[in-house]
Amino acid sequence: MIKTFKIWTYKEGETPLMHNGPMRYLYSIEGDFIEEMERNGNPMVARDPDEAHAFFIPISITNIVYYLYKPNEAFGFRERVQAIVEDYIGVIAQRYPYWNRSNGADHFFVSCHDWAPWVSLGNPKLFKNFIRVLCNANTSEGFIPIRDVSMTEINGPVDNIPTASSGQPPYNRSILAFFSGGKHGFIRERLFQYWGNKEDDGIQVFSYLPKGQNYTKLLSQSKYCLCPSGYEVASTRTTEAIYTGCVPVLIKDHYALPYSDVLDWSQFSIQVPVDKIPEIKRILQEIPFSKYLEMQKKVLEVQRHFMVNLPAKHFDVLHMILHSVWLRRLNVQLNSFV
Repeated sequence: MIKTFKIWTYKEGETPLMHNGPMRYLYSIEGDFIEEMERNGNPMVARDPDEAHAFFIPISITNIVYYLYKPNEAFGFRERVQAIVEDYIGVIAQRYPYWNRSNGADHFFVSCHDWAPWVSLGNPKLFKNFIRVLCNANTSEGFIPIRDVSMTEINGPVDNIPTASSGQPPYNRSILAFFSGGKHGFIRERLFQYWGNKEDDGIQVFSYLPKGQNYTKLLSQSKYCLCPSGYEVASTRTTEAIYTGCVPVLIKDHYALPYSDVLDWSQFSIQVPVDKIPEIKRILQEIPFSKYLEMQKKVLEVQRHFMVNLPAKHFDVLHMILHSVWLRRLNVQLNSFV
């Protein structure tokens, strides 16, 4: 893919809404991707649009929200976001032949913001073929796995590059399952209803950590890390678990798992239906320790696919995103000849 796949990044637009994005905190993967696609020396960047297989629209939905959203002007903001993106597409469609020749099927954008799926709601016909690379990959809200790409949400630290470790050896992980975070969203509310802030040696669920406790250390001491959806399906909890060698327990509805074209999530994670939240402890205790060891080993093996590197490295998360786009671009090519 690296030697073959070529992507053209449109030059139109100005920072900070275009060609720039967040590179820290919850939506950092959005800015990281834009940075990589604008980087001189990236072997996947097309020198000329005529040699490109896909076309990247470098709009940052997160920056649009950050710079333009005002709570007292919330009414109509969704339409404003839609108009910005549609106007951009109108400009490139008028200047170049690439959008019109494929009806947008070889074009994509990347956004981790919760509101990014809004973009295509105002004009479904225009975005019918457009590839949306989203963290908020909710199939009940219009995410289409064969067209769109699900990517992981990563909480980028201040120095931008998150780190990974093996954590405690599996035999030294004394906590069965751990979660710490806000109670927002009905899935987390249900989790706290049954397991929140209780004295349980196996399941530790906190809205706020007890004084003196370290979040990352607790992850590395846990066999399983609970990853419930919040307001939206995506969460940084999954990557945080993987970064510390903790087996993720996914508690989500309608979530298209990232990079599932090539990653078999059943090999390194557990999926618990929302209605089984009261049974989490039993479910995890019934997993044979030998099976846990296999999954924990797989977690360490897949860590590299969730790591951020600038510049990107083979098999890291930026290449996983690009590989997912590449597969959908191949589908467009094949289908066009049917």
